[in-house]
Amino acid sequence: MAKKVVIGMSGGVDSSVSAWLLKQQGYEVVGLFMKNWEDDDDSEYCSSRQDWLDAVSVADVIGVDIEAVNFAAEYKDRVFAEFLREYQAGRTPNPDVLCNAEIKFKAFLDHAMTLGAELIATGHYARVRRVPANSGAMAEGRHDESHATACDGARYELLKALDASKDQSYFLHRLNQAQLSKTLFPLGEIPKSEVRKIAEKIGLHNAAKKDSTGICFIGERPFREFLNRYLSYRPGPMKTPTGEVVGEHVGLSFYTLGQRKGIGIGGMKSHKNAAGDSDPWYVAKKDIESNTLYVVQGHDHPWLLSQALHAGQASWIAGEPPVKTQLSAKTRYRQADVACAFQASDAAAFDLTFADAQWAVTPGQSAVLYDGDVCLGGGIIESHEIA
Repeated sequence: MAKKVVIGMSGGVDSSVSAWLLKQQGYEVVGLFMKNWEDDDDSEYCSSRQDWLDAVSVADVIGVDIEAVNFAAEYKDRVFAEFLREYQAGRTPNPDVLCNAEIKFKAFLDHAMTLGAELIATGHYARVRRVPANSGAMAEGRHDESHATACDGARYELLKALDASKDQSYFLHRLNQAQLSKTLFPLGEIPKSEVRKIAEKIGLHNAAKKDSTGICFIGERPFREFLNRYLSYRPGPMKTPTGEVVGEHVGLSFYTLGQRKGIGIGGMKSHKNAAGDSDPWYVAKKDIESNTLYVVQGHDHPWLLSQALHAGQASWIAGEPPVKTQLSAKTRYRQADVACAFQASDAAAFDLTFADAQWAVTPGQSAVLYDGDVCLGGGIIESHEIA
């Protein structure tokens, strides 16, 4: 009998084409629409009803069953609460990383197993490679033999998608061996342009649907307006590195390092560079104790550049930290891999040192490690100094 695969269908083109591809490959496919947020169900910013209708329409066209499941309670407890805690502490979290680890590959996976699934699938752009138990190390010099394995003795690697412009391995770096052993990523070797062509060819009405962007539960709404509803905040001074007060911030939670727009002091003529121009301002530092926001002028100001970082809450796909010390990393999603020296403090923390200083390394964001195309895992950035 064909293996049963439960695929998360969001109503978008990626998961829709993924479901069709799986069916073409001979799997028994069941769609599952996840409802993860319901506080604003009737607002102009919430698209869940339309997304559900799109998913049902696609399921009908490709001939698969689909059902909806509500994970709103799990999402609020495991993802949103942590999101608020991080922002209240002055850090800038990435909820998509936590959502993948706690909802899409945990709550969703558990539910799929109750439906009799042997595997799950999503429309993420990434790849999984199975390494048989008797094949030795996953790649030369990458791991030792003590690393974790899945229940069948094989080991699993998370690889970047072939379409580098769409690769989402950064958001998946907290997955473990058990999760990867049951996961399929049908789009891992397909460019996004081809995905839309497939959708058009098979007659999916959402072939040209715009990709969702930003934080899932905020949608297109103004970010500061949204946070205002959940966070306590206290205005305070906005200073330059020399201590000069140049304005007042509305609350440290509403700013992120490297931010340029929305600071409220653009074009101050009293602060000009050597050429007589007024350089743009950037958020460079938060002092939680004094409730002070520090801003600097110029994209390459020294306060915006970091040679090193310390990260905690580490999660390793192989089960243990990498053995190699010369790797590459991303400190934000839309960033090319950069060479770094890796040093594990212990299994849950590590330091990275960069040959070239990195711009706006932000506490709360993820530092994700790679060895070539293989995503090794990562952790949450805690500071710009090594331990």
